[in-house]
Amino acid sequence: MAKSKSCVVLPFLIGLVASIVLGWWGFPKVLYSQKTQPIRFDHIVHVEDQGMECEDCHAFRDDGSFTGLPTNANCVDCHEDVQGDDPDEALFVAEYVEKEREVEWLVYQKQPDNAYFSHIAHKDIECINCHPDVANMSTPPVYFENRLTGYSKDTMKMWQCERCHAQRGTSNACFVCHK
Repeated sequence: MAKSKSCVVLPFLIGLVASIVLGWWGFPKVLYSQKTQPIRFDHIVHVEDQGMECEDCHAFRDDGSFTGLPTNANCVDCHEDVQGDDPDEALFVAEYVEKEREVEWLVYQKQPDNAYFSHIAHKDIECINCHPDVANMSTPPVYFENRLTGYSKDTMKMWQCERCHAQRGTSNACFVCHK
């Protein structure tokens, strides 16, 4: 009788361990594709060395909505020609400025279509509470895209918004974010 139990328990334990390993390690590898930005953008050079503020490139419109990622128009004043010896800057000038092509940046936190988010309503919250701290990065982080949804792995989840709203005493009613 003891031998028959081990014939059942051992395969069960092996299957359980294999499922856990595949679930934690394998499934994310299958679900997310890894991508890198089209060119390396060095935030440290711009923020620390050039003294630029985040709002110099990431700004609000007059109605308070966020302008989104900067366009080449934000960069051309300084980068009409190559300024230094960074190969990525040379690539940017040659491939995007001179050819008048916009860089197709990968958006780490693309807002879902079913949600409304006002950046101006959250202006008192530091950007790094919701976004990766790219201001202190010379190389943008790896972009993980969900193969099913097309969204970045870093897109904020509803529970994160709800938690912050609860901590600040802000309404978590559905209509606040879902219009």
